[in-house]
Amino acid sequence: MNRTTTAPSAALPVAALLALCISICAMAESALAESALVESAMANNAMADMSSLKGDPEAGEALTATCVACHGQDGNSPASAFPSIAGQTESYLYKQLKEMQTGERPVPTMAGMLDNMTEDDLWDLAAWYASHEPARGAADPELVELGEAIYRTGIKRKQIAACTACHSPTGQGNDPAGFPALAGQWPEYTIQQLKAFRSGERHNDGDTRMMRLTAEDMSDREIEAVAAYLHGLGN
Repeated sequence: MNRTTTAPSAALPVAALLALCISICAMAESALAESALVESAMANNAMADMSSLKGDPEAGEALTATCVACHGQDGNSPASAFPSIAGQTESYLYKQLKEMQTGERPVPTMAGMLDNMTEDDLWDLAAWYASHEPARGAADPELVELGEAIYRTGIKRKQIAACTACHSPTGQGNDPAGFPALAGQWPEYTIQQLKAFRSGERHNDGDTRMMRLTAEDMSDREIEAVAAYLHGLGN
């Protein structure tokens, strides 16, 4: 008797393959949807950050023609004699601009620069620089350990508080409170300002004398160490 041989059915492998394709497509669509949600959330966060600014960055950019030489195109100063103000907190930057304009904080290199600016102009300038990312440098390896210790824990024997309390652990400052961002700042400029607070030459820290009291007992080496640490903070 002849045995009839039946060829293996191709239907099952094809069906399995089809199911696999459908599954892969579904996963791909899900991944794309998730990616779109992430991108949307990131965009919304960026818009929220921009909408929280009191000034208008675009209007501020139009006012920067005389600022570029010292502070750079985006607020990252090309020279350590001048502060980098990119990413500075908006409230703090407005306060400094206002006090320079009125003479409460005399800065020879800023003399006359802000004379014709309105309140809105000052807020717009502050918003423009606050909307940019600050550059970061490299901390001096001989000073970074001491600088980090002072920044994060203060100097207990001198009753000097940790800098993080006001300027945040990451050095980004506190905009609602008006405390400045410090991360990435040129060490030479930070040293200059801390010594100015220490001597009382700079005194626009309010009735609390917060910065003058902090700096008055700091040695030159301690000031240099903090400045070095801040220059590289965030890298």
